[in-house]
Amino acid sequence: MRGPLPAKDGGIAGLSGYMPAIPTPFDHDGNVDEAALGRFCKRQIETGANALVVCGTTGEAPTLTTDEHRKIIRVAVKAAAKRVPVIAGAGSNSTEHAIELSQQAEAAGADAILSVVPYYNKPSQAGLCGHFTAIMDKVPLPLILYDVPSRTACGLGDATVMQLSGHEQCAGLKDATGDISRPLRLKPRLKPDFRLFSGDDATALGFFAHGGDGCISVTSNVAPGLCQAMYLAFTGGQPTLAQYLAIHVAKLTAALFSETNPVVPKYALSLLGLMSARVRLPLVEAREEIKAEVARLLSQMAAECPEGLIAKPIEAPRRVAPARVSAMAN
Repeated sequence: MRGPLPAKDGGIAGLSGYMPAIPTPFDHDGNVDEAALGRFCKRQIETGANALVVCGTTGEAPTLTTDEHRKIIRVAVKAAAKRVPVIAGAGSNSTEHAIELSQQAEAAGADAILSVVPYYNKPSQAGLCGHFTAIMDKVPLPLILYDVPSRTACGLGDATVMQLSGHEQCAGLKDATGDISRPLRLKPRLKPDFRLFSGDDATALGFFAHGGDGCISVTSNVAPGLCQAMYLAFTGGQPTLAQYLAIHVAKLTAALFSETNPVVPKYALSLLGLMSARVRLPLVEAREEIKAEVARLLSQMAAECPEGLIAKPIEAPRRVAPARVSAMAN
């Protein structure tokens, strides 16, 4: 099930719909599992992803080495094969390091970079302008600002977004504040091709309803069909159906965020046979009661709406009900 197509030639102008924030698979020795990553990226494209976002929070970027960062981008670029853009996380609380990561992403073939608000050192809004401007002045790739104050302890003000949007390289904002009214405030004051993406699965439908263009999503790693069906119902003028599907998206999202991202999403994907549940310290695997609840929820979804999931659970029951997602989306 495909949503709106991305811009031609791997660009991000006009990009909309769902884009998975790809987890980084690790093998038995704790190294990046390139084969699993490549397969997962290809599967996401086949199930409707409009872009691949790698080396972000969900990709455990803080634990990746510089070489791993480069390797992951190259794997994603090869898997995408120009079919969809690859957006590479390249943020740091050190401006010079963020520039280095961004230049590396460009060299590895990324189509755009996702640059997070500097964390821990809590700069002023003037400092944030200086930080992002320095990156854009050095790296010719489109830059998507990433505002996630729950992790950075520092937010990106609306006035700062508007100021930065005047830079030729500033292409969009990933907003993980949960403030669904933000597109209403920003959209009329930004250049027409500036993209507003939700970074909060729980409030994505409200973000769309207020003028948002898409979602850089954790939940769509596990259930791309369900997420795309919700988005297409909304854009297709079926708000009641979109609201109904949003209930199921919200239920899955709540389970996936019951521990720190990406602990539970990686466990869910391990049940679907797509990657190991391994995470790197200081993260640890999910508690047993959470694992049991995720297994139960995936089995239920596999029975009721299998087309909503990216794959069948390894021990899923045989289908016992119609594929409600597909039926309702058609």
